[in-house]
Amino acid sequence: QVQLVESGGGLVQPGGSLRLSCAASGSIFGFYAMSWYRQAPGKQRELVAQINNLGLTIYSDSVKGRFTMSRDIPKNTVYLQMSSLKPEDTALYLCNIDFGRYGYWGQGTQVTVSS
Repeated sequence: QVQLVESGGGLVQPGGSLRLSCAASGSIFGFYAMSWYRQAPGKQRELVAQINNLGLTIYSDSVKGRFTMSRDIPKNTVYLQMSSLKPEDTALYLCNIDFGRYGYWGQGTQVTVSS
């Protein structure tokens, strides 16, 4: 069993920055990838960024160049550094860990970009 706890969300003005954290407890040995998704009201959940077990990252086109995903292996934590935030980035940001045949989700952290 793995638990994921996200933190770092909040209200920020357009153009601002936030750093989200996702801490995993329990054994994550053998995981395939950890990801950040987001879901805005009335919209489908979308993949924002992913880091695999080799440390390789991918990003959605909508955040490429503005968001950076990283990890701290000893702390079992991944981060999402978000810069140049736009109102359309407003969403609930959720962390996911994928073991291939199953995965776990966190509860999410709300990010609101508004002036």
